[in-house]
Amino acid sequence: MSSKSFLSEVMELSGQNLQACYQCQKCSAGCPVAYAMDILPNQILRHIQYEHREKVLGSKTIWICASCYTCSVRCPNDIDIARIMDSLREMALRSGVPPGEKEIPLFHSVFLDTIRSKGRIHELSLILQFKSKTKDFFKDAALGWKMYRKGKIKLLPSKFGGGKEIQEIFKGFEKREGAGSQS
Repeated sequence: MSSKSFLSEVMELSGQNLQACYQCQKCSAGCPVAYAMDILPNQILRHIQYEHREKVLGSKTIWICASCYTCSVRCPNDIDIARIMDSLREMALRSGVPPGEKEIPLFHSVFLDTIRSKGRIHELSLILQFKSKTKDFFKDAALGWKMYRKGKIKLLPSKFGGGKEIQEIFKGFEKREGAGSQS
């Protein structure tokens, strides 16, 4: 357990001053996915201020956030709430707190694995890998078939010449992560 407060950890990782939030609720009022959240964005900030680490890191909200930046644009104090949500997801993964949305962190992982292996997203590979991990093969089958018929899902990935550059990005991030965990 860290000797730092939860508030100071989030502020340091996100680079945002959460103490500037005075609960105007503009972030929550403008959020297009607030209806699906268990804790509204302004409430997440308040829970952080009150040191409710497990409640925040175990919430559905941090995983449901679409990172559309509507909240950040609406904030009168220029708090980048989407960046805070991203930092909270990172903290949740590192902390081992069970996520409020079980499949979203898995989807994030599969998404990055697909980019790492193919250099870009190939939807069919992404879907097959995700479904093989969730064992829920038929949940979205009708939607998948409809997307395939409309040409939205290709059988084979398109050619991409930037694979080497993508690998360098992943290697650079892994080096940075390795250095960060040693300090």
